[in-house]
Amino acid sequence: MSDSVENAKEAILDSVRRGYARIAVGGASCRGQGGSCCGAGSPEGLATALGYDETDLAEVPDGANMGLSCGNPTALAQLKPGETVLDLGSGGGFDVFIAARKVGPSGRAIGVDMTPEMLARARGNVAAYRKATGLANVEFRLGEIEHLPVADASVDAVISNCVINLSPDKPQVWREIARVLRPGGRAAVSDLALLAPLPAAVRKSAAALIGCVGGAAPVKDTEKMARAAGLVEVELDPRPSHLDAMMSGNAELRRATLARLPKGKRLGDYVVSLYVSARKPRQSGKPGRKPR
Repeated sequence: MSDSVENAKEAILDSVRRGYARIAVGGASCRGQGGSCCGAGSPEGLATALGYDETDLAEVPDGANMGLSCGNPTALAQLKPGETVLDLGSGGGFDVFIAARKVGPSGRAIGVDMTPEMLARARGNVAAYRKATGLANVEFRLGEIEHLPVADASVDAVISNCVINLSPDKPQVWREIARVLRPGGRAAVSDLALLAPLPAAVRKSAAALIGCVGGAAPVKDTEKMARAAGLVEVELDPRPSHLDAMMSGNAELRRATLARLPKGKRLGDYVVSLYVSARKPRQSGKPGRKPR
């Protein structure tokens, strides 16, 4: 791979890392941080609109829900007691804490995030979670979702909430998902995907990138990437109402994108919130890498 391509990828990762570092340090959500993000508005209101149960929300430590969601992967994953679940791009730990309650004391929930400030925020929430639940089954690791600090075939479920679209190498993310899943394990992802190519002005907007819009892949490509990674039973479930909920609560993202769209067009003409579910075959003919 050429140096120019690698440099471009690093530039995207650096932009995302800096944007989410500002969010982590600045407050409970991405409002007023000089950049946009998935979700925003009222974190609790957005989560409710995306289908999170009020009981789950009440049990999340203060500050873990940062309004960064575009779906509810913990529900899609249908987690069971005793399972190990991995959250890609775990942020303040919102989905990790919800998942940890679902897998219970014999299970484990692991979050991976590349932003040290987000990791510090998530780890700072662990004590409150343990005090409220009596559980010690969460862990947060620093790492990129393209190179997960997780052993081969070690998790039952991988979840991700509006994060894969931020990656400059999405096929590699899907390969990593397949690598870390146990045979028969499953992926449950909520993300943003393209129904039509974005206008160049929107695609190049830094606010749109941090807002999970500028980096979104076409819907059909999302399915291809999952299948190319070796996953099966790939199912796509578009949720247009989720995008509406995100946009209604995120004035900055709305302004940054609508101002760059052709007259008479709306973001929903180009982008949709997409649920992706897939499974790793129970018997894999591909040799795995050695555990890290």
